[in-house]
Amino acid sequence: MAPSAQPLTTSVPDEKYANVKWEDLGFGFVRTDNMYVAKCKHGENFQEGSIVPFADFHISPCAAVLHYGQGLYEGLKAYRTEDGRIIIFRPDQNGLRLQAGADRLCMPYPSVDQFVSAIKQVVLANKKWIPPPGKGTLYIRPILFGSGPILGSFPVPEYTFLVFACPVGRYHKDNSGLNLKIEDKVRRAFPSGTGGVKSITNYCPVWKTLAEAKAQGFSDVLFLDAATGKNVEELFASNIFIVKGNVVSTPQISGTILPGVTRKSIIELTRDFGYKVEERVIPVEDLLDSEEVFCTGTAAIVTTIASVTFKDKKSSFKTGEKSLAAKLFATLTDIQMGRVEDTKGWTVEIDRSHQG
Repeated sequence: MAPSAQPLTTSVPDEKYANVKWEDLGFGFVRTDNMYVAKCKHGENFQEGSIVPFADFHISPCAAVLHYGQGLYEGLKAYRTEDGRIIIFRPDQNGLRLQAGADRLCMPYPSVDQFVSAIKQVVLANKKWIPPPGKGTLYIRPILFGSGPILGSFPVPEYTFLVFACPVGRYHKDNSGLNLKIEDKVRRAFPSGTGGVKSITNYCPVWKTLAEAKAQGFSDVLFLDAATGKNVEELFASNIFIVKGNVVSTPQISGTILPGVTRKSIIELTRDFGYKVEERVIPVEDLLDSEEVFCTGTAAIVTTIASVTFKDKKSSFKTGEKSLAAKLFATLTDIQMGRVEDTKGWTVEIDRSHQG
């Protein structure tokens, strides 16, 4: 077993659940008890950080993250199983993606083992905030950013790696499927840019587009490629898949699309089901001509897309319990929540010595 997959135990007895109405849990910020913080000077490596009480973070007004957007984040979840275990899903993949993003943004980064250890520590330090089985998950948000002061010069003198967590419910609560708008003017990412990493600069620039779409009654926005404006790329925070016959297609990773951990997992599960999976350029016409469409992500998991509107033309797709998306959702969440044996080695058990 790899070091990062070893259970992390604690001598602290399980606490009772936090005072939360789990049935009302949405996907938003909920203040929890503790967070992890590690700092690193320029030219040095990250050392082990520490768990500290969750609190507002003091930062220089001239910090690189504030002036130049030098920052990125990850997202993953912890699950409480029916038999009392606590597990996380493929954290090493998030650690590797954080490293790729840090390299792109000229930042040092923790090792994968350090990353996974920080995740485990945050989960255990906020154990009472993990929802009961079936009531939600503990969403974990690692952040890496330039915290040192800088003005018009490089390098940045200090970097911070921080991890916090909060309980969440479903990201998309409408089980009937999403209604997407294909955005034909605004682009999310550009060739040689940062669309392929979780840079903090990727999201705010398209908030206005997303807000306008939601005001029109749409669930989310599907963005097209910047080079041609003819090929689909991804949603605001999700990868997209289309199904036609026995072929499932998803846009290829080319530097403008985020290499999602859920995306990677779904590709493997889909092939296990006997489908042919293609990672390729997908023209809008191919999407509109498909039989089924769904999106994937840590927050979205696997979410059915009921319709897509492109230039005022609405196309509808297969939904319901017999859809491939429904089958993939059930299979993936069974693994994530420990309801079936994890034959793929994707889950990491955090605390095997305590039942809670």
